[in-house]
Amino acid sequence: MSRRVLLSARPEGLPSDEHFEVEEVPEPEAGEDEIVVAVSHISLDPAMRGWMRDVPSYIPPVQIGEVMRAGAVGRVIASRHSGFAEGDHVHGGFGVTEHAVSDGKGVQKVDPGAAPLPTYLGALGLTGMTAYFGLLEVGRPEAGQTVVVSGAAGAVGGMVGQIAKLKGCRVVGIAGGEEKCAHVVEDLGFDACIDYKGGDVRKGLREHAPDRVDVYFDNVGNPILDTVLTHINRGARVVICGAISQYNADRMSGPANYMMLLVQRARMEGFVVFDYARRYGEAAQEIAAWMSDGSLVTKEDVVSGSVADFPTVLRRLFDGDNIGKLILEIA
Repeated sequence: MSRRVLLSARPEGLPSDEHFEVEEVPEPEAGEDEIVVAVSHISLDPAMRGWMRDVPSYIPPVQIGEVMRAGAVGRVIASRHSGFAEGDHVHGGFGVTEHAVSDGKGVQKVDPGAAPLPTYLGALGLTGMTAYFGLLEVGRPEAGQTVVVSGAAGAVGGMVGQIAKLKGCRVVGIAGGEEKCAHVVEDLGFDACIDYKGGDVRKGLREHAPDRVDVYFDNVGNPILDTVLTHINRGARVVICGAISQYNADRMSGPANYMMLLVQRARMEGFVVFDYARRYGEAAQEIAAWMSDGSLVTKEDVVSGSVADFPTVLRRLFDGDNIGKLILEIA
């Protein structure tokens, strides 16, 4: 038998156990040109909250009664597909499940000898791709410029700041709490970090970004977005990656200070990482090289448990309890 987690109701506010159902089904068998994957690690991402909403988005919402969408890695335990053999380790959108059957589309082989399996959900997965393309293709930082990153202790934010440093920028993070700010500066190498829980963000920007902000990589939304807009430079680029502070609100609010974009001849642009899918290989190569020479640090917050623990572990994202990439390891 195999267990999987279904979306049973659309949350209003924070998702909890009551919004999911754990279903036990027979372990799937591989049909023609299919594989069966025993899932070992499941990615938990803020975007999951958006996928639970029945609203138009860049990707269709998860329907009631469907397996909760998630990226995952695992091992092929049965194959009738010419491209995969039993024993291969793979990454794909398998969902919150112990076993998944796939026709191989969108599934990539990974090498556990080259990097730990959780890394393929973090720095070498969509997290890394999001940071890489969001900063370099949308933000387009130049050496000597100031880059500010919100959610700096998170999986994407931590990588964005490190890549910006590698490109010669001054990097200021915004995070919640002394522990997270210490991690951002001491472990990830940011030039400074503003504690939005214990300090004044506006004052912190004046102190740590005296030349104002050239690139702002936003992971949290208002009110921090609103504050940073008051401190942008002429020609600044504001990258909209996410808005985790808004995901559980009944109604999302936009920035009141958006006219600063006009005043400073700046631009605000959103992006979806899937648009860069054809270029994932080039990003993975450069990220792997940075990891190999020690110039980029990865941080995975791996929680061991079962698929039934998914709702509890997911809440860590919205309670601010995790540092780095949050992953559920199927024990």
